[in-house]
Amino acid sequence: MSTDTRTPVVFIHGLWLHASSWEPWLRLFDEAGYASTAPGWPGEPATVAASRESPEAVADRGIDDLVAHFGQIVDALPAPPILVGHSFGGLIAEKLLGQGVGRAAIAIDPAQIKGVLPLPLAQLRSALPALGNPFNKHRAVSLTTSEFRYGFGNALSEQESDALHERWSIPSPARGLFEVALANFTLHSPAKVDTRNDSRGPLLLISGTADHTVPDVTTQATFRQYRDSTAVTELRQFEGRGHSLTIDLGWHDVAAACIAWLKAHGM
Repeated sequence: MSTDTRTPVVFIHGLWLHASSWEPWLRLFDEAGYASTAPGWPGEPATVAASRESPEAVADRGIDDLVAHFGQIVDALPAPPILVGHSFGGLIAEKLLGQGVGRAAIAIDPAQIKGVLPLPLAQLRSALPALGNPFNKHRAVSLTTSEFRYGFGNALSEQESDALHERWSIPSPARGLFEVALANFTLHSPAKVDTRNDSRGPLLLISGTADHTVPDVTTQATFRQYRDSTAVTELRQFEGRGHSLTIDLGWHDVAAACIAWLKAHGM
């Protein structure tokens, strides 16, 4: 029987990053008194190198697969956790919280949910490596250094962006992106989130104003989807930050803001 009384935190990464990219966050959250973990996606190998060698291990995984996977992880914890997701992981965190899973959630640059209408050109271009070929739906897709620079590292120097690509980027399943792209035309889309749940825990949405993959206007539109819920929902914008804000040299500012928000809400 576990005697750890610390509040669990589950970190959920997004497309094209490995779970180990959360390592600096895990250390900081543990120092702040949390019991943090960063599980990989279903089938994800333990290392970046192994993930690159076996892209088929994660291929054809969609939103429902991810929700079920992380739901089982949460169920095995000794107490309801705080969910922290980046990009596609942010969508998963929102969906789980809407289902009443978890104590609270922080969604950083979250992939758009059903009902969000803005689709900026930068967002379309960032998704083209996956969506540009319909046969990619059942495959795992990798980003080149230039594609990563546009989607993640546009607010960074080329040197920093390329270094992050080399350190953390892995092939990721494209199926979820297709589900998101078709969400507003699909009756029972897996990208649907219960944004009206009044009994869920607090939710913080975070955006980088220079993000290409999930532009600030998209996150603002996601925030408005929660207008009919009386549960705590807040938006925090980081000026001039891109989609790399969880892994670049400024990650600490974002992580510290997350911890401060949790402490302000008694968690």
